[in-house]
Amino acid sequence: MSKNGLVRASGCVVYRITDDGLEVLVAHRPRYDDWDFPKGKLEDGETDLECALRETEEETGFTGEVGPELPSDRYPVNKGDKLVRWWLLHQTGGRFKANDEVDEVRWLSPETAADVLSYDHAKGLLAHLPR
Repeated sequence: MSKNGLVRASGCVVYRITDDGLEVLVAHRPRYDDWDFPKGKLEDGETDLECALRETEEETGFTGEVGPELPSDRYPVNKGDKLVRWWLLHQTGGRFKANDEVDEVRWLSPETAADVLSYDHAKGLLAHLPR
């Protein structure tokens, strides 16, 4: 957290192309009982992109090729505001294993993901997936 009360976090909108078409990864966080894209807070000395990639791999086990930065999100939290920067990530490797932060992931069509995601901003990020 910075001196001005801004919590900084980053994450990725992970997608893959299968025989059935484009699929996007959504993660269930039992702590909040929500469905969102993987994200987390920056560690000291870490760039926003480094954080996004680290958090995605820690929470989901997946790695990939970084695409463009997506629109950021800012919302109030207990001690100020949280700013989340997002990147598109084309999944190229990894495997999911349930952990303390994420107990389940689903690969969904963008249309189904829009019905499952818990937050409007996350739903809006679906518009930036490749078509």
